[in-house]
Amino acid sequence: MFLPILFVLSFLFSSSNAADFCVGDLNGPQGPAGYSCKKEAVLTVNDFVYSGLASTGNTSNLIKAAVTPAFDAQFPGVNGLGISLARLDLAVGGVIPMHTHPGASELLVVIQGTICAGFISSANKVYFKSLNKGEIMVFPRGLLHFQINSGKTQALAFVSFSSPSPGLQILDFALFADDLPTDIIQETTFLDVAQIKKLKGVLGGTG
Repeated sequence: MFLPILFVLSFLFSSSNAADFCVGDLNGPQGPAGYSCKKEAVLTVNDFVYSGLASTGNTSNLIKAAVTPAFDAQFPGVNGLGISLARLDLAVGGVIPMHTHPGASELLVVIQGTICAGFISSANKVYFKSLNKGEIMVFPRGLLHFQINSGKTQALAFVSFSSPSPGLQILDFALFADDLPTDIIQETTFLDVAQIKKLKGVLGGTG
């Protein structure tokens, strides 16, 4: 009887010594598990507060949209916690192009306006819907997805991720904003050369 009780007590005491959090030290290296931890002695409440999502993003750009992240690189308090946030501002006609987050699933909640959002499954089935204020939609990890302002006013949404560093790959940029040769893009996408060169010109690609 004594040994089981001793085991339980030792487990409880050892668990209480586990780290509650690991505020990222942005001056240190970032590994697969995130940033190394800042020393707890120098932490303050401000390490657990972030105000960067309070301001409207600049939508004066090609996609008429702005994404303001609160990932571990911007908000070190989420380092190691498996969560993060971002703010989406979309002007009328604004779009978050087809993209993926290799490291996280995403949950979107519409705060203002109307947003058409959707994703494509690995079986190439499309799921999309026009979302209004207060509605949410989930985008499974790694799948291509998008958001479009389908209304007549500015749209605002917040998105949460199941990782402090979800990663991002935008399909259009991956194809047309780098030096991938035009002939390879033509063979793999069936687009004509003129269209590929036009898109490379718009997005800054070469080759």
